[in-house]
Amino acid sequence: MAIAYFDCFSGISGDMIVGALLDLGFSEKELHNEIQKVSLSGFCLEIGQESRGAISGTRFKVVVEPGDQIPRTYREIRQIIDQGNLDEDVKEKSLEIFHRLAWAEANVHREDLADVHFHEVGAIDAIVDIVSSVVGLKALKIDSIFGSRMPLGGGFARCDHGVIPLPAPATLMLLENVPVYDSGQRRELVTPTGAAILSTLAQDMGKFPDMKPKAIGYGVGENPMENPPNLLRVVLGYDDTFRREVLTMYETNVDDMNPQFIDYLLECLHEAGALDVNIIPVQMKKNRPGMLLRVLISPEIKGKVEEVLFRETTTLGVRSFDVNRIGLRREYVDIDTIYGTFKVKVAWSQDDRPRIYPEYDDCKKVAREKKVPMQVIYEEIRKAAQKTLTE
Repeated sequence: MAIAYFDCFSGISGDMIVGALLDLGFSEKELHNEIQKVSLSGFCLEIGQESRGAISGTRFKVVVEPGDQIPRTYREIRQIIDQGNLDEDVKEKSLEIFHRLAWAEANVHREDLADVHFHEVGAIDAIVDIVSSVVGLKALKIDSIFGSRMPLGGGFARCDHGVIPLPAPATLMLLENVPVYDSGQRRELVTPTGAAILSTLAQDMGKFPDMKPKAIGYGVGENPMENPPNLLRVVLGYDDTFRREVLTMYETNVDDMNPQFIDYLLECLHEAGALDVNIIPVQMKKNRPGMLLRVLISPEIKGKVEEVLFRETTTLGVRSFDVNRIGLRREYVDIDTIYGTFKVKVAWSQDDRPRIYPEYDDCKKVAREKKVPMQVIYEEIRKAAQKTLTE
């Protein structure tokens, strides 16, 4: 499992994230190709090597033509990303990051979410930074993202809204429940864009995760100061033994819902991306039988799952809490058999022995088509996979 740890010893910004990913091997050619899929114009990208103090890294900069740095609403930004020819998962994560930005800006300025105006954050460079970050993480095949504590600077800054205190109000909103500390610096260290990207995508923030470091990338920031050097360090590593994830568990008790609707509810939750759904019989108040609904999800789909729970059940409230899941590292491989090619899930034990799990639905489909017992199909796939993986 590939792990990226964002060591924000001198803060974080959108351009620093992209620079660090490029420093780790994210291809400039792929970056240019993906950004061209977004309906934006009036800018160019500058990528080069720069030093801050004794350390060199990659500087990524979006140069916008005069007059093209215009404010945009959240609705307009959604439309720009939606209409792009990006992969669906890149669109989804990019829109989720902008949703968090819109939520923070709307709370700070007391505006409606859809109509909130972005100025610096809504400009071309922020859109490019966010989409490029998501594309870069995908290109590097990062499975899990973690971040350090956030160093906060002080003082004041001037923006399109006027003079604001540092950290910026939107930045503080985005760092809700994130460990922070006073850096002692009188400058902006954490930008809203950087805070939004990491707080949206990171599974946990604070401690260095268990892993074997393999590569280190440095993203160079705009500020030339050297104490501390304006750099973002991203450590790429691997955990070859276990797959560690911080997930979210939702649960709610229901005793007044038509049980005929449960099948549809479970379909909706799985379509929203739920990893696991359980229904447990419980005895509720006034001795009524009911059910405990438990839904395990990745944190990035919280909004989707909450919408399903309140739309498709009779619950008036749900509980949520973080859970740590530890599992064997796993992957999907294509296995050729006499019955065709099958996608097989493989989990690797601590002694590197494969545990092979053919997909049930695929086996069922072929068993019906070929009129062969399912257990025959299943064992044929297992034998072929065992031979392929141990050769």
